[in-house]
Amino acid sequence: METALLGSLISAMATVLGAVPLFFVKTLSEKWKDILIAFTAGIMVSASTFGLMPQAIEESGIAALTIGLLIGIFVLDLIEKNIPHIDVENDSGISQFDSKSLLVIIALFIHNIPEGLSTGFSYASANEGLGPMVAISIGAQNMPEGLVLAVFLLNSKVSRLRSFLLVTLTGLMEMVSAVVGYFTASYIQSLVGYGLAFAAGAMMFIVYKELVPETHGHGYERQSTYSFILGLLVMVYISYWFG
Repeated sequence: METALLGSLISAMATVLGAVPLFFVKTLSEKWKDILIAFTAGIMVSASTFGLMPQAIEESGIAALTIGLLIGIFVLDLIEKNIPHIDVENDSGISQFDSKSLLVIIALFIHNIPEGLSTGFSYASANEGLGPMVAISIGAQNMPEGLVLAVFLLNSKVSRLRSFLLVTLTGLMEMVSAVVGYFTASYIQSLVGYGLAFAAGAMMFIVYKELVPETHGHGYERQSTYSFILGLLVMVYISYWFG
């Protein structure tokens, strides 16, 4: 249990770590945005393909993988359709902290719930190395998201300290949902495989719906491609080290 709490805390606080540069910069170059996001996408694809999906099959079978994967995709799709989501390309479109800004913050709270559940489900798995691997991959995705949210808030005329605190709160929401996912899967063992597949589906949706499209269109597709492959390889090595 302590390991799961620590892993979920590290993953959630990666959002906060991503916001640290807001004390020094207010903008990111398109090139480095694309490279960083592509690296994150590679990490998440690797964790889903080589970690979550095989373990889901081992825990509960191919049917559970299919059902859980589709549910994960459907839930993220439903969230994306009904709740606005801040992305890297649209981080400066609001000039004041109005109701739309509040809506974006609420949206990020909700977006972090399935990510936290993914971490919790992974730590409940029989594969002890899966939890840390997923926590790392979710954390990698959280870092640029935390920075983008911080920049968005600064451009919405929110103070640096208040922006940092709001980013921290969104990260804590992910930790709470990770604990819920862990206890749910721990007490209902039959849900573990479904939960892992759900996590894989949610992560793959994030990659192909949000991350990959954001890395193309600015003229840095080649650099982003290499960064994606590097991220994938890094997670393969991490998976190997954790067994």
